[in-house]
Amino acid sequence: MFVHNFNPILFDFGIIAIRWYSLAYIFGIILGLSYGKYLIKKFYFQQNVKAHHLDDFLIWIVIGIILGGRTGYVLFYNLQFYLENPLDIFKIWTGGMSFHGGMLGIIIATVFYVKKNNISFWLLTDILACVAPIGLFFGRIANFINGELIGKPTDIAWSVIFPLYDNLPRHPSQLYEALLEGVVLFVMINFIFRKKNRIVGLSSFLFLFLYSLFRIFAEFFREPDQHIGYIFPNISLGMILSLITIMLSLIILIKINKNDFKKNN
Repeated sequence: MFVHNFNPILFDFGIIAIRWYSLAYIFGIILGLSYGKYLIKKFYFQQNVKAHHLDDFLIWIVIGIILGGRTGYVLFYNLQFYLENPLDIFKIWTGGMSFHGGMLGIIIATVFYVKKNNISFWLLTDILACVAPIGLFFGRIANFINGELIGKPTDIAWSVIFPLYDNLPRHPSQLYEALLEGVVLFVMINFIFRKKNRIVGLSSFLFLFLYSLFRIFAEFFREPDQHIGYIFPNISLGMILSLITIMLSLIILIKINKNDFKKNN
């Protein structure tokens, strides 16, 4: 058993405080950008997506993540609170980002970017699918350090007590998600992407599909948001949003198969 005693603030200079949550985004974006450029140079040398496109696309990604993630959290998870405290919407350093909102923000940003630069949507999203687990890994670690998105009570040997929440030993569900959505997802998607005869768009489908499966699994070990609870018995909002994402991914798979069939016939 471990007692959580991490401080969400790494350094506090009075006027400015450096938080683990902010560093998670910074490290995720920097490492993701570097790895994405490596993949483009190694596997896309005959395609119209080049490494410099990621440099240009970076600001679009950041805006998509922040606006989409924050808007999704406000709308999906705590709308009443933010209607009563609208200025708190801008306090993103305190936490409160929705993956599904961030994903939608990135998709919208990508649509506009590829049209503006006349490059392939699926080639670019396949790269994003390969690098996104890096950001998810750091994000879930930051969730753990912040002591948020805590797990359900348990008596397992590796349980964690979060004193700021209560004194019950709980599943470290944030670490489960870091492992599944970060490490396992990264390995699986990059294995498929690196196959010689890969199908364009398949990595994008796998990311949405596998992430959603992992998220649904992890939700069984995670407490639902206190102000929301379960939407249905033992069914959280995160599960419902993930089921919707699975359906979206299956539509993408059908589209990919049709395009691949036309290409080979």
